[in-house]
Amino acid sequence: MSDDAVRRAQEAAETAAAAAAALQAEAAEAVRRAEAAAELARVAAAAATDAAAEPPATPGGSATPAAAATSVAPSEPAPEAPLDADEVARIRAGYAVEGAALELGALVNGDVLPDVPVRIPIAMTNRHGLVAGATGTGKTRTLQLLAEQLAAAGVAVFAADVKGDLSGLATPGAPSEKLLARTRGIGQDWTPASFPTEFFSLGGVGRGVPIRATISGFGPLLLSKVLGLNETQESSLGLVFHYANANGLALLDLADLRAVLTYLVGDEGKAELEGLGGLSKATVGVILRELIAFADQGADAFFGEPEIDTDVFLRTAEDGRGVISLLEVPGVADRPALYSTFLMWLLADLYSGLPEVGDLDRPKLVFFFDEAHLLFRDASKDFLAQVVQTVRLIRSKGIGVFFVTQTPKDVPGDVLAQLGSRVQHQLRAFTPDDAKALRASVSTYPNSGYDLEETLTVLGTGEAIVTVMNEKGAPSPVAWTRLRAPRASMSPSPDAAIDAAVAASPLLADYGTTVDRESAHELLATRMADAAAKAEAAEAAEARATADAEFEKMQAKIRAAEEKADRKARAEYDRIMKRTSSRSRSGSRSRSSERSPLEQVLGSTATQRAITEVLTGLFGMAKRK
Repeated sequence: MSDDAVRRAQEAAETAAAAAAALQAEAAEAVRRAEAAAELARVAAAAATDAAAEPPATPGGSATPAAAATSVAPSEPAPEAPLDADEVARIRAGYAVEGAALELGALVNGDVLPDVPVRIPIAMTNRHGLVAGATGTGKTRTLQLLAEQLAAAGVAVFAADVKGDLSGLATPGAPSEKLLARTRGIGQDWTPASFPTEFFSLGGVGRGVPIRATISGFGPLLLSKVLGLNETQESSLGLVFHYANANGLALLDLADLRAVLTYLVGDEGKAELEGLGGLSKATVGVILRELIAFADQGADAFFGEPEIDTDVFLRTAEDGRGVISLLEVPGVADRPALYSTFLMWLLADLYSGLPEVGDLDRPKLVFFFDEAHLLFRDASKDFLAQVVQTVRLIRSKGIGVFFVTQTPKDVPGDVLAQLGSRVQHQLRAFTPDDAKALRASVSTYPNSGYDLEETLTVLGTGEAIVTVMNEKGAPSPVAWTRLRAPRASMSPSPDAAIDAAVAASPLLADYGTTVDRESAHELLATRMADAAAKAEAAEAAEARATADAEFEKMQAKIRAAEEKADRKARAEYDRIMKRTSSRSRSGSRSRSSERSPLEQVLGSTATQRAITEVLTGLFGMAKRK
């Protein structure tokens, strides 16, 4: 059987199982309704018996009060209550808190029960949490509700404003009849309020104080996740970081990293990694191409200096309320890796920079990781291991993390196991995969009086299934909760108000302008220029040495030629002088008077001196002193 056939058979089996489960649930519901109808019939029969035993009507034909009470039928039936009185009491006790708490809402048991509040102890918000639910079920409003109450309690908040809705935190909400009716129904004394808000942007792309990070600070593991590198390429990138750190080459931006990569596979630098295994040109080519694509997504603006000091996210306002830091991330769908990995870098940097503080009465910062599925998509094992370790250990640094996503299956099991609070909005089960995910989600909840597989699909907007970690560190009972309304605006703040807040930020002076100091790109350019100059000087010296050798060789030839010519001139001179002397001796003295005038001239001392000078001049061989 082919793989496709097996897959289709599995899907058909899952569909059949889901259908069977649905039929079973319907049958159970029918039985329950029949039992309820029988109970109503029993109550009605008992009431009829009691009515028959009542005395007759009083004069004037009016019925007795009891008869009048039984004769009045309700205008509409009350919603069915899935929980009995004991379960309601257990939930009331499970959410009783002695210390400060975040008020989530009120229990729903058919009707809303305002006297049964559902809350999270603030001390437990550093045990992390999950806010999940389908699109449009109220996750963003839940995030806003939590952020407002944390800030009011003096806890700093960081959140990514993916859709721009959270900017309303800086603006008081507007009351309406519908809003006030809802808040009265759950026992919320609603008043409008705004909260201290700081706006940030990735590298200045968008409105807000620019957040930048250096390549060195980002590290090879997170960068490999962003670039989508395989294990071999990730290992090679780690080697490049090691080399740069060992050689004092600051990696501040993408240009620095590209320069180091190019240098290490070039003629000048490839020998420097021979003892460490070296780099493959093919691997470096892949990394360079991915860096170019990454830069095209706008990453050039994010990497550089000044690098943000993550302590700025831990501030409180002058009135003691925590500052809510909102990161504007327009177009996050176009660059999900940069967005999600930046947030992970921020968590890792907070973890590495903060001291151990143990369990506090309230955390220093609660970090909301919206669109969390982007973080874990296509993540390597090493990356997931780092996420799990960070989430597990950052609690002791006073940091709480809430993941916000559509379904719990978006978050790996090892991460889910670290989460203490869960606010689960409606889940939809339109496909076999959805039904499977729904059953998997239900299986992770403690036992409760709810049929969660059904309840999770019928929750209204602004309702959620909640379970949290109580003050003793134990899970609270599962509670169907109608959530409170945020007090700030649920619509975005006006653009002018955001621009004014950014312009007035004290952080703009420190982080508003890019700094471009000497780093790997400039250092390697200087090093290569120096190497080129040295090579040119060496080449010139070699050329001079060659020219000097040639010149000396030619001089030697000239000297040899001169010596040869000198010897030849001397020999010719000696020959002429010998011949002249021989002729002179062969004649007698008596005949000397008979010599011709020419012989007399040639034989004279003056003539011999002149001949010597002429011969010397002809050969250019002056006798050296």
